[in-house]
Amino acid sequence: MDGNSKIQVPRWLLEAARTCVASGERREVSRMKTLLSTGVALFSFLCLIPSASKAAAPLPRVVTAFASFSEKEGAIFVAEDQGFFRKYGLDVKHVFVSSGSIALSALASGDAHFYTGSPTGATLGAVAGGLDVVFVAGLVNKLNGTFAVEPSIKTPAELKGKTIGVQSIGGGIWMITMLLLNHWDLDLKRDNIKFRVLGDFTVLTQSLASHIIDGSYLTYTFASRMERQGFRILADLAKLPIPYQNTGVIARRSFVNASPDIVERFLRGLTEGVAFAMDPANKNSVMRSLARGLRLPRTEDALEGYEGMLTLYQRHLYPTTEGIRNAIQVIGTTNERIRSLKAENLVDDRFVKKLEQEGRF
Repeated sequence: MDGNSKIQVPRWLLEAARTCVASGERREVSRMKTLLSTGVALFSFLCLIPSASKAAAPLPRVVTAFASFSEKEGAIFVAEDQGFFRKYGLDVKHVFVSSGSIALSALASGDAHFYTGSPTGATLGAVAGGLDVVFVAGLVNKLNGTFAVEPSIKTPAELKGKTIGVQSIGGGIWMITMLLLNHWDLDLKRDNIKFRVLGDFTVLTQSLASHIIDGSYLTYTFASRMERQGFRILADLAKLPIPYQNTGVIARRSFVNASPDIVERFLRGLTEGVAFAMDPANKNSVMRSLARGLRLPRTEDALEGYEGMLTLYQRHLYPTTEGIRNAIQVIGTTNERIRSLKAENLVDDRFVKKLEQEGRF
């Protein structure tokens, strides 16, 4: 109610006052004056209280896209379930899409605000093509997962002449596989190694089990199933010295500059999600969130993924420039425009610096 508004006294109070005056009952008039004064004060107070509809304004909706159906997304599932994003005034919706290209298209169109992805061929190709995106945080700053193969394959050298499954050429699985083959000094053409494009981890796991492919990069959750069926884990990538920016938080530079408060609040919620996930006391809650997010039939099926998360996350969320540079070098061998990109130009770490200065990690 503004200063020019007049208080409308309820009619029942006025009528009661007039009746008392007309009857000449002074005592009742005195009591009625008191009642009238109290009623006006109460009515004025109620007028100042905003309605419930006005008080419950909806939170800003923030959409994040992800194309890696794995435990790497666990911290976001946890932050959603524990209400950490809402704590900082955001209604976050984490949406799975079938590929990084679709996620990047959602960023470009404004349908998504963040993309939790890596510097794959699709990401770097989009940047080389003019999409001005930056890594504002690094959720997973090293390689992770495993490379699972047929039981008969015992060494990396035995991959020569074999078929390896990937989700897409230039995608995250392809990128990690290329880094791994380079580490093992294997060359696709020289060693007659073939890629077969199939689909996500569920499809890759089924293809390996059906002997359609001889090997594939798999996350810990899916690799554990294959290992129980007798397939061999040729390498645990987290133990290999290969610099790589794995899952990072990517956003358009224009959005970051226009809405820094949204970016900061999102990263605050994500930081608390990581801290919660890394606390052993929260194991059961984290497994429930992981099982929900990965659509696993049972909570206990998320155990391997949960254990993998503990090796993936670090308290700080700095993106790794060296890891992005490594990706540029790998993909740049076949794309001149990507080869000319500078890793330093793809990083905006001012928000994580602020969180570190505040002692958040």
